[in-house]
Amino acid sequence: MTIQRNPTRPVQIGNITVGDGQVIAVQSMTATKTQNIDATVAQAEALRERGAGVVRIAVDSDKDAAALAEIRKQTTANLAVDLQENFRLAEVVAPHVNKIRYNPGHLYHHQRDKPWQDKVRFIIDQAKEFDCAVRIGVNCGSVDPAKKEKYDPKDSITPMLESALEHCEFVDSQNFSRYVVSLKDSDPSKVIEVNQRFAEQRSDVPLHLGVTEAGMPPDGIIKTRIAFEQLIGRGIGDTVRVSLTLPNDRKPEEIDAGRGIIEDIYAGRVRTVVNLNDKALNIISCPSCSRVENEAFIDLAANVKEMTEYAKDYAITIAVMGCRVNGPGETDDADLGLWCGPAKVNLKKGTEALGAFGYEEILPRLKQELDILIQDKS
Repeated sequence: MTIQRNPTRPVQIGNITVGDGQVIAVQSMTATKTQNIDATVAQAEALRERGAGVVRIAVDSDKDAAALAEIRKQTTANLAVDLQENFRLAEVVAPHVNKIRYNPGHLYHHQRDKPWQDKVRFIIDQAKEFDCAVRIGVNCGSVDPAKKEKYDPKDSITPMLESALEHCEFVDSQNFSRYVVSLKDSDPSKVIEVNQRFAEQRSDVPLHLGVTEAGMPPDGIIKTRIAFEQLIGRGIGDTVRVSLTLPNDRKPEEIDAGRGIIEDIYAGRVRTVVNLNDKALNIISCPSCSRVENEAFIDLAANVKEMTEYAKDYAITIAVMGCRVNGPGETDDADLGLWCGPAKVNLKKGTEALGAFGYEEILPRLKQELDILIQDKS
């Protein structure tokens, strides 16, 4: 299958280059606790050996950063770090990684009086000094609040797009071009639209593709395939991740899934007959990562899928999130949302908090709310 790739510029990330027509790189993220150095090194190496072009690690504290320095010594994987809320950690992690990822919507959690431009300038300065690439990662559930306020709540795409374009323009003004952009949503159709719109305006910027909170296989792979076929088939996308809810020892399956989808697209083995059913139950769940505070989250996601099978013919979305970083915001658009803490699972109905329940209590409580929704739709 002949695909005319977008003419994006090259961005070096360690020993690979993305963009400029290079082979599409497949990425993943460690799910082990970052401070568990041995386990994180083992997982980073397992992902690298399976073919990961980049391995992302979450760093949320100085202790995580100290562990990262040791992890760097023990793996040859190209490492990316996920800063999340704490932009100041860029200074201590940059010497040990090949790429820094920041989320524009998370720049408001620390030093609220400081303009976001100053925070981004700080990150870019570290990237310049320590020879790092940067990813500007925009997520549907954590969009810049100032952007969301400007648009109809039903329009989740334009705020994401405007945020990404604004940050690109600012980073360009810092004489830094070694960056990629990602625009992710749990709905493949929105991933397709927002990335197409971005590529039309900034065809020079390499794009990292993914469907966030895609869920468990095989559903999560199908959702991701739908987005990738429509985007990669049009020449959009330079690096990808398939975000699956998996136990730690199965995380390399993300690499297998990503490579398989790309190979199929280039071989013409597209599955356009496979479409999301917008009249059926939709369960989304985040990929397991080091921020998961209770590994029971993995089992819970599987149990939710099994328990809700009886509701498969109802257009209801249930989101299961593994941590407090993304959970509260990224469950807002679901009919019912669960985000997991160390001992309790927080249950939401849309944006309304319904309470926190023990892991052994949450399924009956979820079923109760689900039955109410079904009754309302009947």
